[in-house]
Amino acid sequence: MNKARKDQLRRFTELLNLPPFHNWHLLDQALTHSSYTNEDRTHHSIHNERLEFLGDAVLDMVVGEYLFRRYPDMPEGNLTKARASVVSEEPLACVCASFHMGSFLLLGKGEALTGGRTRNSIMADAFEAVVGAVYIDCSYTAARDFILKQLDKYLQLVDKGIYGKDYKTYFQELLQRDGAQDIRYRLCREEGPDHNKTFFMEVTVNGEIMGTGSGKTKKSAEQHAAYKALEKMNALSF
Repeated sequence: MNKARKDQLRRFTELLNLPPFHNWHLLDQALTHSSYTNEDRTHHSIHNERLEFLGDAVLDMVVGEYLFRRYPDMPEGNLTKARASVVSEEPLACVCASFHMGSFLLLGKGEALTGGRTRNSIMADAFEAVVGAVYIDCSYTAARDFILKQLDKYLQLVDKGIYGKDYKTYFQELLQRDGAQDIRYRLCREEGPDHNKTFFMEVTVNGEIMGTGSGKTKKSAEQHAAYKALEKMNALSF
């Protein structure tokens, strides 16, 4: 690892108030997408998919434990819905966007040129990989503290009772409190090959664009667009 990359990783830990890594290669791996290793054969074994697998498990454990302790009377089914709403792709990607994680990622040239640095799926996967790296290099406690701090806003949504509804439903219900509204979702464009497409959708209300979003499926892109519209309305602020 060259000095410029290590300095970049150090800035990343400072930005997120993470403890300094003992093994900087782990963090480098967490922030390396498979498209980069496919183009640069010297990195063929260090992309972030294995760390993503581990981080996903740690993320579920941390959020599940938090909800279990905070809501001692919440039924199992509601706990499951609440956890899913917090650890889904949209919240993870939005957290990453807030500190520009894409600028720290190593991506293949093709992926970078087609918007990979802001693509929801890549951002969410990278977040999980970073969780895995923090867990291995530091501790479960460090990983837990990082997760709870970054996802605090979405954990608070559980208090508002939003967790049982998807963002499209919540957006529609919120708008229709003032009467019928013309809410439409429109496909703006598609990117990528047939086996790995990314869809870009926009949601309009009475002809006005309220939010745009992307996802690996049209439904996921619609959910992201509804989420961005809710943010614009400050419906997710506290």
